[in-house]
Amino acid sequence: MNRFAVVGLVALVAALLSGCGAGQISQMSTQEPAVNGNKVTFNNVALRDIRMQAVQTGDFLQPGRTVNLVAVAVNQSPDITDRLVSITSDIGTVTVDGDARLPAGGMLFIGKPDGQNVAPGPLASNNAVKATVALAKPISNGLTYNFTFNFEKAGQASVMVPISAGLGPQPV
Repeated sequence: MNRFAVVGLVALVAALLSGCGAGQISQMSTQEPAVNGNKVTFNNVALRDIRMQAVQTGDFLQPGRTVNLVAVAVNQSPDITDRLVSITSDIGTVTVDGDARLPAGGMLFIGKPDGQNVAPGPLASNNAVKATVALAKPISNGLTYNFTFNFEKAGQASVMVPISAGLGPQPV
């Protein structure tokens, strides 16, 4: 083999090997965050880590019990303030207490995440509210339940919400 053929063969092999990953999606570009709850994005609002926080000791969490709803709403608009008007669910009545404004470019913390002494915020551009669900139907871990979040300007979105047992020791 002459020298030009060897150089050409090496160049061909290098081109083939360097193109092996071309056009494929990077694993990091589609990796989801490691959180317990669900997420939904609509208009300028991104809801993240949406979950009910309750410890289940029997087959079901029974009607009449109150459980906490936890989520983080992020306003992706740099100049339009929004407001959480209501949260509804077919498993019970959802009560929201506090200043439900979602500042432009800011966050609204819904509920108090487990392991926190106080709810995060409110910081300069953030607000915090408490949300509870008075159960009208039995619910259980491993299932998800439909919730609809209604914002003044962004509109509404429905999302399936799981139950998270929290960080503390679980009953045996």
